[in-house]
Amino acid sequence: MSTIGLTTRQFAGTPIPDLQFSDPAGATLDLAATDGPVLLNLWATWCAPCVKEMPQLDALAATLDGEVRVLTVSQDLRGAEVVEPFFVKGGYARLEPWLDPDAVLSAQFTPEGALPLTILYDARGREVLRVVGGYEWDTPAAAAMVRGALAAE
Repeated sequence: MSTIGLTTRQFAGTPIPDLQFSDPAGATLDLAATDGPVLLNLWATWCAPCVKEMPQLDALAATLDGEVRVLTVSQDLRGAEVVEPFFVKGGYARLEPWLDPDAVLSAQFTPEGALPLTILYDARGREVLRVVGGYEWDTPAAAAMVRGALAAE
């Protein structure tokens, strides 16, 4: 039996954080400047449910291509040292290895350290819903949940 995370709309309307992150190659991601809807996933290589979700999120990113940008931001304190090999081994086609080695996002969204945490933002950069804990992202139900939540906005 799989574990399904808790879906909540308790923070709906909250703006996407105005924060910047980099990848191992030094490219920069400005969260507040992203265009269109964003599914933001906070994860870490040491988090078993997070690791399980990564190929599922990659599949979801392919399913939602052109509709929603799926962003994964690692909360690993060792940053690129552990994330880069993880991405090479996983061979993810759609996900990018964004790094948050200072765990700024975790401090803001989940001070208790609960990972994974996935937050859906609409095209205006406002939170629509969040999922706390593991979720089966590679299912038709997951894509329907994301699309339905955005359509309701």
